[in-house]
Amino acid sequence: MDLEGYAKRGLIRGDRSIKEKLADRILEIKNISRYHAEEIANAVIVEAKATLDPKGDILKPINSGVTMGDFGVGSRGLGDFYTHEKIAQVIGKTSAIVDSSHLDDSGVVCANGKYLVVTIDGMHSRLSDFPFLAGFHVARAALRDVYVMGARPVAMLSDIHVADDGDVAKIFDHIAGITTVSELTGIPLVTGSTLRIGGDMVIGERMTGGVGAVGMAENLTARIQAMPGDVIIMTEGAGGGTVSTTALYYGMHELVEETINLKFIDACEALFDAGLIEKIHAMTDVTNGGVRGDAKEIARTAKVKLIFEEKKLRNLVNKKVLSMLDKLEIDYLGVSLDALLIIAPPEYAQDIIESVRKKGVAIDIVGNVVDGEGAELMVDGERRDFTPRFRESAYTPIKKLVGEKTPKNFDVMKQAVDNAAAAAIEKKKRVVGRIKGEL
Repeated sequence: MDLEGYAKRGLIRGDRSIKEKLADRILEIKNISRYHAEEIANAVIVEAKATLDPKGDILKPINSGVTMGDFGVGSRGLGDFYTHEKIAQVIGKTSAIVDSSHLDDSGVVCANGKYLVVTIDGMHSRLSDFPFLAGFHVARAALRDVYVMGARPVAMLSDIHVADDGDVAKIFDHIAGITTVSELTGIPLVTGSTLRIGGDMVIGERMTGGVGAVGMAENLTARIQAMPGDVIIMTEGAGGGTVSTTALYYGMHELVEETINLKFIDACEALFDAGLIEKIHAMTDVTNGGVRGDAKEIARTAKVKLIFEEKKLRNLVNKKVLSMLDKLEIDYLGVSLDALLIIAPPEYAQDIIESVRKKGVAIDIVGNVVDGEGAELMVDGERRDFTPRFRESAYTPIKKLVGEKTPKNFDVMKQAVDNAAAAAIEKKKRVVGRIKGEL
């Protein structure tokens, strides 16, 4: 629970009983005396008042009036993709070979004649109560994002935040999950950070964090390189954090075991060992909003059209996982499958497929790239629109309640987000100019 946020909302409303209410909330979580709870509440209110109306250009926050939840940020759909485009605008033009404007899995800079590939992945927000699982899946995700850029990972780093009342053992359990992947792949976890969420201002047991990875490459396989005439190849997928979350919160815990594998990494290593990376135009992992989301991002970045065959996609989803998703009426094309998507010239397709199958990983051609824009799905010979929804497929009970439909005021919210991004850019320019002595 965010004590500071609770206090500020009460102060803005002019709630005269905010101290007592805040003490009540504290006592719901902490086993302390009423007197101590009121002392904490009073201190929180003192700090909240001090920062309620910050003065100065740097301190004054930019507001859009649009919340993260309303706009679908982090929900791997239209609102999330739009926000990431705006993030790239705020960052601006960089000297990187691949930066945020490419909407790729990692960033790339040139270092001593080689490509240095860097990525960061946040753990799944619903795996806070399952630290080991969260660590395993976020570590695997970070390595995937390096591999799909045509790089071999060389190191990992972690960032763990546990709220004030969380057990210290969560840290160790989480690190054990990360280093399980590390020991199996030989890629070391070399550094990291461990903090409390919000310091003294956030109580409860919630945990969050991320894992970063660094790799080196000689040939890049960025999304922008997808070309008309290429074929689309996909490996089998059983999901990761998202599928685990679905299984957990629908009481199908035994299916979590299906996600504990390194088949994605095995497939990538097979491509490196066979010397096929340089033959591939682009790679990505099927995560952001599922195949629907990745198809949109690739098509937009490379300015091409992607056509997929639904039957072939379906055949590559882990049978137990697919059965669960079908039973729960969750669109398997709109969730993270953690499969490897490869875009390459057709003359290399068979070599790619054979090398990956030798590692015991299922793989097949699932579509092709043509001139045009967007993506289409072939279902029983008919072409269907393949546009991602406003949010990724609703894969937990609460997500089903929130829904996937685009809000009627989405265009109004987009304009507000545009204005906020523009304001952030102007603020950055002012501060840069001030520090340089130009203003």
